Amino acid sequence: MPEYHMIDAAPTPVGPFCHATETDGWVFLTGQMPTFPDAPDAPLPEGITAQAHRVMDNLVLVLEGLGLSLADVTQCRCYLTEFERDFDAFNAVYKTYFADGVRPARTTIGVTALAVGALVEVDMVARRP
Repeated sequence: MPEYHMIDAAPTPVGPFCHATETDGWVFLTGQMPTFPDAPDAPLPEGITAQAHRVMDNLVLVLEGLGLSLADVTQCRCYLTEFERDFDAFNAVYKTYFADGVRPARTTIGVTALAVGALVEVDMVARRP
């Protein structure tokens, strides 16, 4: 049976879903938005760089709440509303969260819109050691 996780330290989800679902050691993290854990109604950070940091930091909060880290991540899906404009800036932030040579598989997709007017959303798949 899957386990459905809500992490107290992570931001309130923007929809009717949990922070992560776990089954057979695989952990599927819901896409995180650039919202603040302690102020869900606060304005989003301005620009792709600040939003990318907030999204990645939110994912770290979910991972830590599950006793995991970025080293346990096997795959990421990244969504950008301004793909051509923001791809390089997003990559500059994203790569700082993973050790060189230890980066998970990744897909990056340009989309027309994201919840709460975000510029970026990232979801992850992790595996328990």
